[in-house]
Amino acid sequence: MDARDGADDRERALEAAHAAALDWLASLDDRPVWPRASLDEMLEVFGGPLPDDGRDPAAVVEQLATGAGPGLVAIPGPRFFGFVIGGTLPAALAADWLVSAWDQNSGSAMLTPTTVALERVAGEWMLDLFGLPEGASVGFVTGGQVANLACLMAARSAVLTRAGWDLGEQGLRGAPRVRVVVGADRHGSIDRAVRFLGLGRADIVVVAADDEGRMLPDQLEPALGESEEPLIVCLQAGEVHTGAFDDFAALIPIAHDRGAWVHVDGAFGLWAATSPRLAHLTAGMQAADSWATDAHKTLNVPYDCGMAIVRDPADSIAALRTGGDYLVYTGLDPWDVTPELSRRARGVPAWAALRSLGRAGVAELIERLHDNAVAMAEGLAQIGGIELLHEVGYTQVMFRMPSDEQTTALGAAILAEGTAVVTGAQWRGRAALRCAMSSWATTPADIERTLAAIRSLAAA
Repeated sequence: MDARDGADDRERALEAAHAAALDWLASLDDRPVWPRASLDEMLEVFGGPLPDDGRDPAAVVEQLATGAGPGLVAIPGPRFFGFVIGGTLPAALAADWLVSAWDQNSGSAMLTPTTVALERVAGEWMLDLFGLPEGASVGFVTGGQVANLACLMAARSAVLTRAGWDLGEQGLRGAPRVRVVVGADRHGSIDRAVRFLGLGRADIVVVAADDEGRMLPDQLEPALGESEEPLIVCLQAGEVHTGAFDDFAALIPIAHDRGAWVHVDGAFGLWAATSPRLAHLTAGMQAADSWATDAHKTLNVPYDCGMAIVRDPADSIAALRTGGDYLVYTGLDPWDVTPELSRRARGVPAWAALRSLGRAGVAELIERLHDNAVAMAEGLAQIGGIELLHEVGYTQVMFRMPSDEQTTALGAAILAEGTAVVTGAQWRGRAALRCAMSSWATTPADIERTLAAIRSLAAA
């Protein structure tokens, strides 16, 4: 294939992808939200032995688009309320296309100054919106799991350094024991990150939580104990079921008085700080030492885009800076504050989303998500047999039927009916259904359409 043929193939393949993308987006309002095909059926569509001969790139894209439909979930649509998964703002989607076309390996400012600059500006805008320290490091990672991991890597290194132990030189063998103090209702990604750090369940200290999932301040100090062991305290902004926020103003001073590093897991909740109406939920969180959040949830950029934020960049560098005699450093490079070297410029769609919204637009988006949650809760409360399980303070709505069996059956019926998606959960030992308002595209009409479907299914 000569260069001219390759250019023609690329143009036709992109045209095919563009047409397929527009068809997909146009289908979102009418198609069933939950997939209509199983994994095995999708393996049948796309699997089999690899053919000996290649195929025209445009035809490959058309085959991909034609076959994929039944197994796709309408996440970008207005009635996907499962897990905590955002839609995609128009500017963010288009910017993500450019990221793939530019194909920049965005670990180094020397190599890819444009994308690193865009990410750095996006990080600075986020720090400003969240009210976090101006000089903090912002590392763009895959999502909340790796954001929590990167922050806790910095935390582990820092608390061991304070204890007189050089982790980079001496490793973990023989190191002072690090204890990680968590709330009873923390997200599972915290425990997983602790495991990745080489620590175990025996190193986790669990503090009791209230009925909404908030850590109890009067239980934190006893949990910290009297020993001089290095401590990391993990708080959360937005409990994944109820959306509740820990009392940062009360908890962080207790932890800091014992010399603990304080980390805030705010995958979707950190964004409450951007809204004048909801910022009270995050009061005091600015005093922490690190924060994890996502853009592919509340900010509505394409997957994947998480952020690991550390107050003192020196702590990120100590834990994460790479090495190599062929690498050129330009100050604070992306590979200094994340576990990755090679990666796509995932922060560019975040820049585009923020620039398209502006400060006022971000606040309006967050408040609209909250308003949608309140409207959904008020509608559910009017349906016979449905019980709301918490106050709606942010973007989460959790509810159930009188029995676990009825709750599970209703959840399955909602997915099968197709109007909307809510996902199942366990709360205080009982089955529940969880509805997360995360999409910019959701309108009051979508709320009413979903409530009508649930009303009919619950009655049945």
